[in-house]
Amino acid sequence: MAAGGGESGFLRFMFSLAYPVLIISTGLSFFLVAILLYIRLWTCPQKRISQNAGKSAKKSLVVAFFHPYCNAGGGGERVLWCAVRALQERYADIKIVIYTGDQDVTDEDILDTAYRRFNIKLRQPVQFVFLEKRYLVEAKLYPYFTLLGQSLGSVLLGWEALMKCTPDIFIDSMGYAYVLPLFKYLGGCRVGCYIHYPTISTDMLSMVKDRNLRFNNAAFISNNPILSDLKLVYYHIFAWLYGLVGSCSDIIMVNSTWTLNHILSLWKAGDRTHVVCPPCDVQAFLDIPLEDNSKRAEHSIVSIGQFRPEKDHALQITAFHRFLRDCAHKCAVKLVLIGGCRNAEDEERVSSLKKLCENLGVQENVEFKINIPFAELKKHLSEATIGLHTMWNEHFGIGVVECMAAGTVILAHNSGGPKLDIVVPFEGGETGFLADSEESYADAINTILALPPEQRMEIRRNARKSVSRFSEHQFEMAFISALDYLISPG
Repeated sequence: MAAGGGESGFLRFMFSLAYPVLIISTGLSFFLVAILLYIRLWTCPQKRISQNAGKSAKKSLVVAFFHPYCNAGGGGERVLWCAVRALQERYADIKIVIYTGDQDVTDEDILDTAYRRFNIKLRQPVQFVFLEKRYLVEAKLYPYFTLLGQSLGSVLLGWEALMKCTPDIFIDSMGYAYVLPLFKYLGGCRVGCYIHYPTISTDMLSMVKDRNLRFNNAAFISNNPILSDLKLVYYHIFAWLYGLVGSCSDIIMVNSTWTLNHILSLWKAGDRTHVVCPPCDVQAFLDIPLEDNSKRAEHSIVSIGQFRPEKDHALQITAFHRFLRDCAHKCAVKLVLIGGCRNAEDEERVSSLKKLCENLGVQENVEFKINIPFAELKKHLSEATIGLHTMWNEHFGIGVVECMAAGTVILAHNSGGPKLDIVVPFEGGETGFLADSEESYADAINTILALPPEQRMEIRRNARKSVSRFSEHQFEMAFISALDYLISPG
């Protein structure tokens, strides 16, 4: 009893110390920006890139995208390259700059990755500004107060970008909201952003308040009321800061209804916020024949998504294990996990997932396909019966749309974009299935494989018809329409 009371007293003491630390950290972020502003105004000349051939030449408008992981090969990168291509097609004399931290590759390597992974070729060259301090936004650098650490780190990374190139228009396309005031007030740029996923959301606040265990809410915190209260205070302060820096954006683009609701709640900028659904290369998958796969000797379940913790590949493996354990089907079934690895941390995550497969005894039924080219991705989807997705509160779900366009029966998480925007009835017909737990996923796999061939085919047809609203063409029109205010203000 005494030991428990001592522990509780210690935690309360730590809580009393941590609160002012959070306040100091908040002030530090503003102090950092003020110092950078002083340096900018008094010591550094402005560096604007242009294509001027001489004094009489017309200055090209410079549009810069802040995308430190532009070679990652995920859904966010598809948005980037489609946005760049759309701008080049709409404005002939525009100059595109991309800030990236991918120093281990060349310009040609990055563009080649965009072509192989997304089948996207640009009309004109772009200029890459390679940043040396990308490590400052890596989560592993901040074991505690990760959100705040990464945000302050992004300010320093943004400062490096600003010093190397000051554009006319700045677009944050990776969710680093703290760089927006940097470029607007220090660089004198018109600023916009495309938000894939809010850095913090009201759902995250509720999760901590309710002490739910998630990948970003460790067990030792969720199991302790004092630490949960501390984290809740931290999240509220960070949410206020996030809203403050984000609201300075001149144009805000969000990728889904779910993201829209959270950004409106936090940024309070409804007059400047537009829903621009991300571009999905549906046409590339619509030419896959819709064949009857009910008599296949082996069915495959395909998952598409970068190997990041929030994608919850572990749930896919454990649900698949449960399905195999309770399976009433006599046909063979395999799980194919397709995704990109950005760094050593992602590679370690894949190793852990492979070990999980071995521990569960399903390693012979699970395949990992890392950083594969587009042609191979398409082949796997053409052979798949089920498309699998398990991320809680997925902001949108490009992989979900691709699976539906390819003709798989989608099984997605019952939250976020899949629930609100994608796996919804179309013209009165069913388009897929939703689940939210190991048991419900396993049951849904059983249900899908047990469907009569005619019913399964009808779901596949409905899903295919529904995804035309997420085409690249629809994205490009919405993106250019939203960005027109920055290109031609007034």
